[in-house]
Amino acid sequence: MTLWGLGNIILIVVVVPVLVALLSRVLGALERIRGAADDALAGGVALIGELDAAPELLATTDQTIAEVADGAVRYAGSVGKLLG
Repeated sequence: MTLWGLGNIILIVVVVPVLVALLSRVLGALERIRGAADDALAGGVALIGELDAAPELLATTDQTIAEVADGAVRYAGSVGKLLG
C-alpha cells in the first residue's frame, strides 16, 4: 500500500504540474493562432469591400491600354517612314 501512496504523491507533485505547464503552452499557442485567424478574416472582409469597384477599374485600364497602343502604332509608323 505504501507504493501506491508513493506513486500518488509522485503523480501529484511531479506529473500534474508538468501537464498543467504543457497545457498552458498549448493554450497560449492556440490563442495566438486564433488571433491571427481573426486578423486574416478581418482583412478578407475588408478586401471584399474593395473588390466592388474592380470592373470599373478594369474598364479604365482597358481604355488606357487602347490609347497607349494607338499612340505606339502612330509612333512606330512615323519612325518607319523616317528610317524607311
